[in-house]
Amino acid sequence: MNDRANNIRELDRADKLRMTQQRRVILEELRKTHNHPTADALYEQVRKRLPRISLGTVYRNLEILTALGEIQTLELSGSQKRYDGIPQKHYHIRCIHCERLDDAPIAPLNTLEDELYGATVYTIMGHRLEFIGLCPECSRNEQARQMAEKTLSATGKG
Repeated sequence: MNDRANNIRELDRADKLRMTQQRRVILEELRKTHNHPTADALYEQVRKRLPRISLGTVYRNLEILTALGEIQTLELSGSQKRYDGIPQKHYHIRCIHCERLDDAPIAPLNTLEDELYGATVYTIMGHRLEFIGLCPECSRNEQARQMAEKTLSATGKG
């Protein structure tokens, strides 16, 4: 590989690591919210401050911020990717009726990985844990409760 190609790669890498204005605004907006938005929802928030930003730019910067360890990308079963402004490992609770997503108020179970390490031939690199249930609003809705019970019994998660 020639020096020119190496220099282009270095500049590209440096640009991705730089905190651009768009990246900073995306990060600020994500950290202001605690509802773990999708990229589309975050795009709508960011557009209030940067009207000319594109959805593609938001997606690209979310991927870069994830790679830099500034945020988390949440890939939850059966839903769009969501984003979390808290980069430290923690768990989530998802309402199976309205898809509300909150942080679970428990510390990460780091010993779980240690216990599994000797019990499998896999190389354990981490874990994800998602609790499912009904949020307070949906818990008060009888129709939502019935739908959730049917969903859980049909999937074998109940």
